Amino acid sequence: MYLITKVINNNIVCSIDKDENEVIIRGLGLGFGKKAGDEVASDKIEKIYKMEDAKVSNKLVRLLENIPLNQIQTSTDIIELTKQRLNKKLSDNIYITLTDHISFALERKEKNLEYHNALLWEIKKFYPVEYGLGLEALDLIEERLKVRLTEDEAGFIALHIVNAQLDTNMSNTVQITELIKAILSIVSKYYNLELDESTLHYERFITHLKFFGQRLFANKVSKDDDATFQDIVKSRYPNDYQCATLIGKYVEDTFHKRITEEEMMFLTIHLRRVSTVDK
Repeated sequence: MYLITKVINNNIVCSIDKDENEVIIRGLGLGFGKKAGDEVASDKIEKIYKMEDAKVSNKLVRLLENIPLNQIQTSTDIIELTKQRLNKKLSDNIYITLTDHISFALERKEKNLEYHNALLWEIKKFYPVEYGLGLEALDLIEERLKVRLTEDEAGFIALHIVNAQLDTNMSNTVQITELIKAILSIVSKYYNLELDESTLHYERFITHLKFFGQRLFANKVSKDDDATFQDIVKSRYPNDYQCATLIGKYVEDTFHKRITEEEMMFLTIHLRRVSTVDK
């Protein structure tokens, strides 16, 4: 049983669960005519949002106050579908960022002010699973809200999903995407080859670059100074280490961040694998 602590609107209320955590409860007419202290009608509960961070919970409350229920329902269902498909934990922030984005995209569509996604090609290439979920999200939005958003929006939705997986913000995700694009260009030119995107080593390389970018822009790069390991890698793969050095120079020149030697070693190993497979 939940008791209402605050009525947000006719469809959203706040309560406290059995563990003394604040929860946000959504349901059609759930808050209509209700006040603090009243019992939440269990048969009307559609979704219970439990945020791990109080600040995130407060932001979500403020957002849900101003967004139509059908948009909230649709966005939440997209997030739940994403969790199910990826089978991964997503940052609670996605309930705020994606819901807000979809609501604003619908508003812009109505005013013929749709955004062009300059990173759409890269999103399709580097985040194919997330992009596929973005396309499914467009179908769900059209089915529920009778509005067809553009393919560009599937790309934006994919970036929000990537954000939630990496637990970072949109600015960092855009930078990570640009970083991956630049690194792949450096690698292709250095080895004079076109990387085979169908290989497992390529897929692992892209995954490594995503998390490398996350660490880089969060200033959490690896700093384990294992001199023996570094000497072995440098002596065994000097050509690949030279490519990693070029990547390090690009990162420093472009983002004013220095790559640690340990990060260089892992880059070198991945470069060796991806270049060998593709030769």
